[in-house]
Amino acid sequence: MLKGILAISGQPGLFKVISEGKNNVVIESLLTGKKSTAYADAKMSSLEDIAIYTSTEDVPLKKIFKKISEKENGGQAINIKASPDELRKYFEEILPDYDKERVYGSDVKKVISWYNLLNEKELLVFEDETTEEPTETPSIDSEVKE
Repeated sequence: MLKGILAISGQPGLFKVISEGKNNVVIESLLTGKKSTAYADAKMSSLEDIAIYTSTEDVPLKKIFKKISEKENGGQAINIKASPDELRKYFEEILPDYDKERVYGSDVKKVISWYNLLNEKELLVFEDETTEEPTETPSIDSEVKE
């Protein structure tokens, strides 16, 4: 779900990876749709590698996004312009045991804004982890045989 989506330090919003070169990555802004190049020295983080500290373990961002989606029935989360106290209270409903000393208000705001952006662009797709093995689809060869 979050594969190929990057956060780049110092740049607003999120970016989709278009292609990768030896020392750079061609990206597209999810905010503006503009394509640009990010070089190897830029501090880039893939959303699938980001987790939030809790009192027991680190929770991957995709699980937090899924919890927000379930709470909001697939809709948008709280507006990030809400007060810092409202944002923290909202986040605590999503992840009650998050580490309040290591997860800053700016982190909470960023997670919620990322969720809202990905939701708006319809890039949030949650795989059900408890589903059974996928059913086999006939191969092309078996359909062609008569």
